[in-house]
Amino acid sequence: MKKGSKSIPHPNISQVKIIENKNNFPISWLNKQGFCEYGIYLENVKGIEVKPTRAMVKGTTEHATLEANFREGAEPATFEEMLETSQSAEILSRELPVLSAHYGIRGFIDEVWMTPDEFVIIDDKPGTVPYYSSINQVYGYCLAFKDMVDDGRKIIGALRQRGTDNVYWSAYFDDAAEKNTINLINRVHELLLGNIEFIPTKNPNKCRRCRFNNLCDKKMDF
Repeated sequence: MKKGSKSIPHPNISQVKIIENKNNFPISWLNKQGFCEYGIYLENVKGIEVKPTRAMVKGTTEHATLEANFREGAEPATFEEMLETSQSAEILSRELPVLSAHYGIRGFIDEVWMTPDEFVIIDDKPGTVPYYSSINQVYGYCLAFKDMVDDGRKIIGALRQRGTDNVYWSAYFDDAAEKNTINLINRVHELLLGNIEFIPTKNPNKCRRCRFNNLCDKKMDF
């Protein structure tokens, strides 16, 4: 985001901000969109409030613990300083904020490895299944990171089992991945503008697991 650019909360949609005259949504929505984009509508457009699931609470707690442990031995540095240092040495950062006003996305990357040859963008997940929705999310982080960095180094997206060193999926953020990610982001923006309708999942298993199940007007009959 350019210096001096303002961030204004969207008047009708929660978690959406208006930055440089464009809607800007959390990158984590790419995961939600892959699970059931109608859930985004229920929570952020319709304003339905439900309690977080046990998995969500546990995930938040584990994230906080990992961040606290990291900060105990970490040396403070600006993003620019980290990029410069990583040209000759390997460094690590956690909870790195990324924002792209151009693509209208923002978020916090769980962990980033910066090396002289490449950047590894890591997103921690509770399981070990590389769902497309999880891949979409980590690629969203890759896109925002790439938009912030004027650098020719390659970018790798990776999924890691939370609380472990088990990286169970990784791939280069290549042209095909970038194109697909931009298409998904553009779809979310079209949803937010009201140009297309939010589509509910057709998977009954997802409906059963959804925290909006009891309040959803589109839920499947079991």
